Amino acid sequence: MESLQDYRDFLKDSVRKQIDFSKTDQHTGIPAPVFEKPYDPSAAVVSLPGMDTIKPELDSVDVADAIMNRESRREFSGRPLSIEELSFLLIATQGVKKIYPGSTTLRTVPSAGARHSFETYLFIFNVAGLDRGLYRYLPLEHALVLESQPEKMGEKMTAAAMYQDFTARGAVTFVWTAVPYRMEWRYSFAAHRVILIDIGHVCQNLYLGCEAVGAGTCAVAAYDQEAVDALIGVDGRDEFTIYLAPVGKVQ
Repeated sequence: MESLQDYRDFLKDSVRKQIDFSKTDQHTGIPAPVFEKPYDPSAAVVSLPGMDTIKPELDSVDVADAIMNRESRREFSGRPLSIEELSFLLIATQGVKKIYPGSTTLRTVPSAGARHSFETYLFIFNVAGLDRGLYRYLPLEHALVLESQPEKMGEKMTAAAMYQDFTARGAVTFVWTAVPYRMEWRYSFAAHRVILIDIGHVCQNLYLGCEAVGAGTCAVAAYDQEAVDALIGVDGRDEFTIYLAPVGKVQ
């Protein structure tokens, strides 16, 4: 029978002592998994503005103020998010700074072994210049690919988030999925604990980024796993939802 202690042990790094790392897929010569899911070349792709365009608007933002003002916000003004603001938030959470041969990227957030196990999906409700719909961020191209345009998207998002209706009242809802094999390839059974650590880095950068653009967010870890996975179209096994957060203007 499972106990609280079993779940506490998951938080420890004791499993590392039980792994023969010489037998991981990385060390046996299996090629590294890709660090971005492929997309349908016929799908609509939207290029996003880069930091050279965005940064002048952020020069007046003080990092210390962003840290001290950070809080979970569930009430939004209803104003649209600009595409520049969305682009900045995507750079802040998964932006690629450098690409190395062998499926390794350096990004704006830390990740164990630079494995970056996540995909970023976006339910776009009110972003200037973008149609409503479900998009996925392509960090290598710094672009969005349109995945689908679900009917009654807000209602479905709310239901999948266990009727936390603020999850569909903002301008965009971020949904991060984990692709565990990207981390398992290097760390085997030690992968899963660090995946959870990594997603915390990602969401904290979203909070701070929101403070920088006059927006707010609230991290959500309670949701209907199967419902969210189905809504974004992932299999729930090799890729599944791990965290979500709505974002909306508060000024």
